[in-house]
Order: sequence, then structure tokens, then C-alpha cells
Amino acid sequence: MGVMTKFRDNTGIILWILIGSFGLLWVVMDVFDPNALMMGPRSLGSVNGEPISYEEYNSRVQYYSNAYSQQTGQSMNSELRAAYESQVWEELVSAKLLDQKMDELGITVTDDELLDMAYGKNPDPLIRQYFQREDGTIDPYMVQNVLSDEQYSQEAIAIELQLRQKRRQEKLSNYITSGLQVTQTEIEREFIWRNTFAELEYLRFPYSDVDESTIQISETDLYSYYNANKELYTQEKSYRANYVRFSTLPTSGDSAIIREELENLRTDFAIAESDSIFLVMQQSSTPFNGVLVDKDELREEYEAVLSVAVGEVTEVLDLGTSAAIIKNISEDRNKIQFAIMSRIYEALPATLNEAGEKADEFQYFAEENDFTEEANRAELSVGSIFATDGNTFISGLGNSQQVLDFLSRSDVGDISAPIELSNELVILQLVEVTEEGFRPFEDIRSQLEVAVRTEKRKEVLQTQIQEWLTQHNDMYSLSEATGKSLESVVNVSANSTVLRGAGREPEVIGYAFSMDVDERSRPIAGESAVYILHLTNKTTPNLAATTPDTFENIRQQLEQELNNEYLSVWISQLKDEADIIDNRFVLLQ
Repeated sequence: MGVMTKFRDNTGIILWILIGSFGLLWVVMDVFDPNALMMGPRSLGSVNGEPISYEEYNSRVQYYSNAYSQQTGQSMNSELRAAYESQVWEELVSAKLLDQKMDELGITVTDDELLDMAYGKNPDPLIRQYFQREDGTIDPYMVQNVLSDEQYSQEAIAIELQLRQKRRQEKLSNYITSGLQVTQTEIEREFIWRNTFAELEYLRFPYSDVDESTIQISETDLYSYYNANKELYTQEKSYRANYVRFSTLPTSGDSAIIREELENLRTDFAIAESDSIFLVMQQSSTPFNGVLVDKDELREEYEAVLSVAVGEVTEVLDLGTSAAIIKNISEDRNKIQFAIMSRIYEALPATLNEAGEKADEFQYFAEENDFTEEANRAELSVGSIFATDGNTFISGLGNSQQVLDFLSRSDVGDISAPIELSNELVILQLVEVTEEGFRPFEDIRSQLEVAVRTEKRKEVLQTQIQEWLTQHNDMYSLSEATGKSLESVVNVSANSTVLRGAGREPEVIGYAFSMDVDERSRPIAGESAVYILHLTNKTTPNLAATTPDTFENIRQQLEQELNNEYLSVWISQLKDEADIIDNRFVLLQ
């Protein structure tokens, strides 16, 4: 019965096909509606001519929505839904591309392979998930029953589809990565790198030691640095937009109504036979706890419960972001048991409706007239935002997939519909789009000045330190002559990036491991200073004493990293070369 219950409880889940071999999430196939994948008038787009229908897109979004509700007990807000919608689109596009590539290569799965995955000596993990006994063995009779009994025909179809798709993906992955191998030399190098440690002394000369007034920067210096380092100043496609906002925070009237609702519940709370059930039925934002708490350790905001007798309920308390009433359940000397009935202060429907109506009205007149003029007429402040393609962080608004979606699909001058964020509605007008490429010289002049000044400080310091080195043969005398303290660090790992006492200095640490023991370095330019290093000890691992299992684990890790990196690049190239049409903005707005 346990296996049957698993199937009944998870029927919706097993109808989705995994694309795990490629580091993506879910690939969904609607088992019960073969027409869902056919092009219709509501096609959201296509991949190399193969349509993506509204039905398959919506069913997958709904799957995520249902899963989220089951896990959290809450429904998705509009921002989270937008993020899942973007994810679903990418999954569908990737799934289409992978299926097309497998068809092109003639990658298929035979019935014999499928039977081996279900009944072989090493069953697929999917079979183990549903048919494994408590002792870890597989129940072959249950597998046979489910896969052959008409009562479970839908589940059997779903399992077969998942097994076939998974094996096809494994074959494709093996085909693509078959030439990717990690050599024994690479494995040993990785092992040494992970297990080599150093002890060193260093003197640190910060760039700030150089008097800024002694640094002269010419226009030629700036242009020379810019032309030599353009790759450091590339930019993604970016957007600038203006926006107005309409608050959806609770008003004082909303908060008063919430407190009044709690006031009306005080009597019922006091006489409730089951406090836990009462809190659930009244949808308290604070769940029932029921433990005895030391009165001396009671949180300050809950101390009001000490002033009421057992069985009584406090007056309504204002807890800042919520209101609450607290029931004294029982007392035992210096301990007290209580229950909290609370409600978070949030905007009520009337307030939300009013904000929505104002936003809709503004959008209408802004599109008819002028965005800024309409904002002035409505006495609304106009803000400005900046966003880069592929990055959901929007300066001025925070993270928002919805805002990025609007910007990336719009033309200059377009005005958005009201977009619901956490505590407000916003309406945007796209005012500027900058294509990707090198950032203009004038836009980064101040950054170039900082970079060139730092380079000149490096030169000054390195020259000065080199002179000191000719005059002092050891680190101690150099320390005394320059007034810099000699720092010692131990157990520095070769894969470290932070030098204790100095901050992030990966290049300095890397140089230290190229030195011989008791060697003193030349001046090394780091992130924030120039360094003189003295390597006092280096510990390297003994390859001969290393077990084969250790090398094998490293080999598997390196191959997995290499395969994942290659597959990610490969899929990105497939997308770049594909003819992908996206009609979501037109059809779903």
C-alpha cells in the first residue's frame, strides 16, 4: 500500500520529465494531452520552427505554483511568479533544443535498454524512488504490477517517458563529452595544489603611502590606459527608465481595522477549548507553541500576558509590524504557558483597489499625453532606474524580474502596465537603451583616473622599494629602515585568496608558491599594496603515499566540473545559433 500511496500522492509530479543531465531543472511533457505540444493560435513562440504552446508553458508554471503552495502554504506573489515564468521559458527552449539535437544525431532508446533500467541488476534511481523496500532492495513484483496493470497505465506511461528521456540525455551527454578527459598529470597537479601549504613573512607598502600631489596624470595617460585595457570596461546591454510609484502599504485605517478584528476575537479566544485549533482557524500569523517559558526570560513585547490571570486574554498589543492578543494558558511557579493570536499589518482590499485604480488612471493618461507631465499633474515624484540585461537587480527598486522583463521587451518611450512589487505598484517609461560593447571614454573618465593613479603609485613604490632592497640584505633591517611591521603567517593554502592581515591578494599568494624556501621576492604589486615576501617554509604532499581512491575522487570531481562547463557552453551556443521566437510579451501582457 505504501508504493500505491506514493503514486496516488505524486501522480502530478511524475508526469514531468527531468533534464538533470544538463544542470537544468525540469523538462515537462504532458502525458495526457498529446495535442498540447501542437501549434495553436496561442503559440508563445518557437525554437527552430517548433512551437512552444501556451498550454505547455502554463501547465509548467502552474506546476511550480502548486509545488510552492504545497511547500510554503502560501501562494506566489507576482514577483516570484515572474521569476518562475522566466525560468520556465528557458527550460522549454533548452528542452526543445536538446530534443532536436538528439533527433538530429539519431539518439534513441531501445525497449531492451528500457527494460534493463526497470528490471536490471542496477535499476534506475527513478525505479528505486518508488519501488524500494525499507531494507533498500527493489520489489520486482511491484514494479511488474505497476508497469503492466491497466489500473496504473497513466503512471506507467509517465515512468516510461521519464526513463527514455533520461537515457537519451545520458547518451547525448556522453556523446558531447566523450573527448573530454582529465590526465593523471592534471589530477596530481590538483592534488598538490589543494594540499600544499606555506609559511611566509611579508612587508606591506600600501599605495596610499605615495603622496597624491606627486602624481601627474595627462590626457595621453588616460587614453593610453583606456586603449590598452578596453576589455576591463565592457558593458552589457543596459536600460534607463523613469518611474512613478503607488504605495500598497497598510494605512492607519487598515491597521485600526486589524486591531478591531483582534479585539472582537478576545472573548472567543479566552473560552476556546483548543488554542492551537483556534489559531489555525483564525489564521494567526504566529503559530501555536505551547511550551512553558521562564517569566524572567519573556520577551519584552509579550510581558503584558503576566498581568492577566490564567484563561484570560490581554488587550490588543501593537508589536510594530503586527498586532496581537495573548492568552495566559497556565502558570507553574516562575513559568508561564501562553498562546499568541496575531495579525500582520497589511493593506486591506479597499486600499489595494484604490492604489490599483490610481495606477491604472495614471497609465492611461500617461500614454495619451506625456509621462512626466502626467506625473506633475498627479503630484507624483518621478524616479530614475538603471538596469543591465540579465541582471534582475534594478538600481532604485531592488530585485525585480518583472521590471527587467518589461525593459528587455520594450522600445524607447513604451510605458508599462502597473507592476506589483512588495509594497508598491510602479509604472515605468523606458527612456534609453544602450547596446553592449565598450563603455565610452567620457563615461568612465573618473574610473580611468583612479586606475592610472594606482598604476603610477605602483611604479613609484616599486622603484623606491627596489632601492631599499639594494641597501638591506634581510627582512628585519628593511622593516626597521622603512617603518613597516614584519608580518608572519602560517598554513597559507595554495588555493587561498586572502592573505591574513592584508586582505584579498590572490596574485601575491600565487607568487609566494612559485618561490623557493628562504627566498626573498622582488617587489610584488597586489590589489592594495606592494609586498616583499620571504618564504620560510613550504609543505608539499607525498604523491607516492597517496591512495588510488584519493586520486579517483579528484578525477571524478575534475571531470564533472569540466563536463558541466563544456555542456553549459555547448547549450549556450545552441541557443545563439537557434532561431528562437518569443511572443510572450505580446500574448501575455
